[in-house]
Amino acid sequence: MDLGLDGRTAVVCASSQGLGRACATELARAGCTVVINGRDAAKLDRTAEQIGQETSADIIPVAVDLDTADGPQRLVSTVPTVDILINNNGGPPPRDFRQVDDAALVAGVRPNMATPIRLVQLVIDGMVERRFGRIVNITSASTSSSPAPSTPRGCARSRRARHSSGASPPRRSASASSSPSRQAASARPPSSARRARSSARRGSSPARAS
Repeated sequence: MDLGLDGRTAVVCASSQGLGRACATELARAGCTVVINGRDAAKLDRTAEQIGQETSADIIPVAVDLDTADGPQRLVSTVPTVDILINNNGGPPPRDFRQVDDAALVAGVRPNMATPIRLVQLVIDGMVERRFGRIVNITSASTSSSPAPSTPRGCARSRRARHSSGASPPRRSASASSSPSRQAASARPPSSARRARSSARRGSSPARAS
């Protein structure tokens, strides 16, 4: 499928492995020149070579720590223009919320909020001028949540037992399920008894004067 990205330049953060590498690979397949990023220079060089062999695209490795003051600027200045920016980073280590002190809070906010905002600020004006730009922000959350409330164990067990035994829900009795009109009809005497009573009433009526 042609995504219309041939000839564009993409910058993908944290792209020496995982989701970032997958994004870089697909953008390269779409015809982009791709700037990949990571802290480990040797690993990044191997990744660039592998993606280049796989896609025949131009892959530019830039080993820089984006959490440093000049890291974002050094990354985006590698190429004349940035048409596509993929902000990507790992989340903070999981811990109890009550144990997050000031240092841990800053350490989590900087890579997952402050750095992506800075990168967007560096590329947005050029995108507006060229009337083309794509920005995707990928982040991670390391939180613990309580499981959703569940049915009490005894109730769940009895329900499962009924289903496994094939038992069906109790049916309502015929009288309970019958409509009022049906109940009234069933209370009427048979038609033969009604005709007999009608004949008796006619026979016992006083004779009319001639």
